[in-house]
Amino acid sequence: MSGRGRLALCAMAATLMTAGSLLQVVEPASWFVQAAVMTAIVSGVGALARRVSPARSLTVAPQAVAALLMLTVVFAGDRALLGVLPTPGVFAEFGRLVTAGVDDAGRYAIPAPATDGIRMMLIGGVLVIGLAVDVLAVTFRGAAPAGLPLLALYSVAAGLSGGSGGLWFLLAAAGYLLLLLAEGRDRLSQWGRVFGGGPRAPGRFPALDGSRARGPVRTGRRIGAVALGFALVVPAALPALDGGLLTGAAGADGSGPGRGGVISAVNPLVSLQDDLNQPEDREALRYRTNAEGTENLYLRIMALDKFDGTSWRFSERAVDNVPGRLPDVPGLRPDVAATEVTTTVSAATWYRQNYLPMPYPATGVKINGRWRFEPTGRTLVGDRGQSTRGARYEVSSLLVNPTREQLATAPQAPSSLRREYTKVPADLPEVVKSTALDVTTGAANDYERAVKLQDWFALEGGFSYDTQVDSGTGIAAITRFLRNREGFCVHFSFTMAAMARTLGIPARVAVGFTPGTPQPDGTMSVGLSDAHAWPELYFEGVGWTRFEPTPSRGSTPDYTIAEALPGSPNDPLRPDDGTSAAPSVAPSASDSCTAQSRRPAECGALAPGEALPPARTDPPAGAVVAIALGAAAVLLLALLPLVWRVRVRARRLGSGGRTAADATARTLAVWREITDTAWDHGIVPDDARTPRAAAGRIVRLGRLEGPAADAVYRVSGSVEHVLYAPRPRQGTGLAEDARRIREGLRASAGRRTRLRALLAPRSSIRVIWEVSDRWASLRSRWGFHRLLPARLRS
Repeated sequence: MSGRGRLALCAMAATLMTAGSLLQVVEPASWFVQAAVMTAIVSGVGALARRVSPARSLTVAPQAVAALLMLTVVFAGDRALLGVLPTPGVFAEFGRLVTAGVDDAGRYAIPAPATDGIRMMLIGGVLVIGLAVDVLAVTFRGAAPAGLPLLALYSVAAGLSGGSGGLWFLLAAAGYLLLLLAEGRDRLSQWGRVFGGGPRAPGRFPALDGSRARGPVRTGRRIGAVALGFALVVPAALPALDGGLLTGAAGADGSGPGRGGVISAVNPLVSLQDDLNQPEDREALRYRTNAEGTENLYLRIMALDKFDGTSWRFSERAVDNVPGRLPDVPGLRPDVAATEVTTTVSAATWYRQNYLPMPYPATGVKINGRWRFEPTGRTLVGDRGQSTRGARYEVSSLLVNPTREQLATAPQAPSSLRREYTKVPADLPEVVKSTALDVTTGAANDYERAVKLQDWFALEGGFSYDTQVDSGTGIAAITRFLRNREGFCVHFSFTMAAMARTLGIPARVAVGFTPGTPQPDGTMSVGLSDAHAWPELYFEGVGWTRFEPTPSRGSTPDYTIAEALPGSPNDPLRPDDGTSAAPSVAPSASDSCTAQSRRPAECGALAPGEALPPARTDPPAGAVVAIALGAAAVLLLALLPLVWRVRVRARRLGSGGRTAADATARTLAVWREITDTAWDHGIVPDDARTPRAAAGRIVRLGRLEGPAADAVYRVSGSVEHVLYAPRPRQGTGLAEDARRIREGLRASAGRRTRLRALLAPRSSIRVIWEVSDRWASLRSRWGFHRLLPARLRS
């Protein structure tokens, strides 16, 4: 196989090895097979085009056409001419698929399903990256810049997956190193056969083929291994870098490396869908508890406590290390009945949630990993990408069972708590408060008002549970919900919390799971269909108290039922679908929300973990793009000397003109290029020498022989002629001589010298000299030097 053939194969392999990091983002992986086949075809088209014509444009164009035709056949064949040729309808279909892909990417969590739109974005993106890598590394022979599109591809995958997946980083880095080694081998092979560096047996000559020339390859591998080692070990060794790719779990208490910190407020309901997807119910959690009953054992993830009129949000809170025993439950008096129970929870390996589902209120947590404690919401949040994926933990919690009398006679909450948890937007429609007042007419206290609101939503108000409604949590959505009286748990919980606040009752919305379904082995299975949202109202002496306004969902708390049946915790009119395996007559969450649906408002029961944006600390798309652009900027900054050198060389060797002055300028420019090339390879210029003497020095120190040495003397003769001859004649072939000299210097130099000449050319110091000269000229022209003290003037 030719050198370029090997380089093209390595470019394709590097692209696919980097694209493999996206396998953790989308399931199933069938899209990757299509992307691999199409990338291979694009690479093959490029190889054929390079055999036909060396023109770079004639190589890139057929590859781009091949990529377009394949995308047309796969995604818009029914709109193409003869099923292959693109038409305006094909591009319209591409636009529709990309739009749908963007929507799907915002709707689903990791791992997202491979919808048509997402497949289009993935396969098209891999094809574009593969084409860019092939063009840069093979067509333009620049493997180093080809790392930029590879970095962009990996950054997207790393950002969407929360930065997890050190093995994917290793694979992507190995692909890039493979590409660099292939380019180095290809460049070396252009100078002829490679001599083996090993010792010779008596009577035998050194190897003249590449099979035994393993010294350069071995050196490159060692360099790559050391670089990867530093990339993995150094971040882990330096605390300021917050861990590396291979950092493990923290202590058993879940504490991080330091104390303090902040949880940023995240809006869990960015937008809502009109048509909810049909879900695939999957088990997210399995737990075992010593509680006598599980009907009140809701697994709470977080509480949304800030209502700004557009949505309910999770406020910014300070976090700390997880203590061995959590602080006392705020507002809970000793005389209120509370039973401590222990629950052991196992999370599925696919279930990724950065907030820990726990019974509320928890009193202690035993879990491995980097977890932090947020006291106000009494939640645990993963630090530096920590998630529930495959986690096993034990939670001690209280089953609080206040009496109706304790709730009815609860004193007023502290003023600071009332100010925070009774805030409503100034533009909240009057109908919200007026409806709340009408519903609670005759209630003597906040407890009775809360029960009346719950019963109005669940039983008396004529509301229906429907997951196929327009979703929303802002003012318009609440108003529409009160008017149409149909919705699902999000609408019921958010609206009851808003109405309670208008009545002066502190309220917030909890997001999590209903207790789940009992299993034959005594455990409880919690699936996506058990995800839920419910309001929590605060009563002094009892604390935050759960209410259940959503009909046919969850269980009604005993303390809200006027007359409960003996031996039954629930009103018979309120079946407990949260702990029963029997199907509900009303639509369940599994009829309204995909397994990967992210937003709680899109779920008949809020799809947790992967369904909760507030429970995911993945950086937003803007942050991912910013990180990718920042990394690309750093790489570009490192490559600036190389770029400047290439540009200057092209300008010097490409200068034209027909006059004598032009001929002189062109000859001197070529000579400057030759002296700078020698300088890049370690031969410092000596301007005190004549051109002929300088040429001899370059030949001697650069160990030039044959055509390269002749070219140096030929150019130096032209320089002397244009400088000293009465009638300078125009030299010919100077640019070709300069290239021949550069090739000779590279052939005689060592690998380190060649790399230094390529990536950090010494002659690039001329940029600083030029800037300094211009600054000195500017100071002299405008008199800036007069403003400085005499001792500072130069």
